[in-house]
Amino acid sequence: MSQEIEIEFKNLLTEIEFRKIKTAFHIEEHEFIKQENHYFDTPQFSLKELGAALRIRKKQEHYVMTLKEPAKIGLLETHQTITKEAATEMIKTGQLLAGQIVDQLRKLGIDDKSITYFGTLTTMRAEKNHRNGLLVLDHSRYLTVEDFEIEYEVQDEAKGKVIFQEILNELEIPIRHTKNKIRRFYEQKYKEMG
Repeated sequence: MSQEIEIEFKNLLTEIEFRKIKTAFHIEEHEFIKQENHYFDTPQFSLKELGAALRIRKKQEHYVMTLKEPAKIGLLETHQTITKEAATEMIKTGQLLAGQIVDQLRKLGIDDKSITYFGTLTTMRAEKNHRNGLLVLDHSRYLTVEDFEIEYEVQDEAKGKVIFQEILNELEIPIRHTKNKIRRFYEQKYKEMG
């Protein structure tokens, strides 16, 4: 298990703005790597209500289960590396593999037996180091939605915010209040469930 605090800034983009950033940062098509995020929650959206989220990410042939929960600054991420077989079984049954994630869920008051698989979000992602941070460009598809997003991951929140705003200003991209992918996925799922 590993834990880390994630500090990132994000902004939804139009497809034209997405292309503008690709050009400005010299990001080529071959630099995009496919990621699959498989999302879980209880039928009552208990994790969502806590501002937390649970996913299994497949990146190339590696699988990592991650629980994100609110922290004083950013999000606390708990990571647990799992096998392809374990990931497949959890997606199929919703039953989580015992370990640090289940322990953390119980600390949050969530019954791991009530967790269910909600669906998959597929992202084509490119990353570039930029001014002591990581610039991330995402093109995602989930449920009936397709969206584009820029993220900037940093260690220093104050400096990162200034740099992120400079990037958007230089490229004449308006700042948009942007929820994280998991939240967008959950809200779309909830909407589609009627």
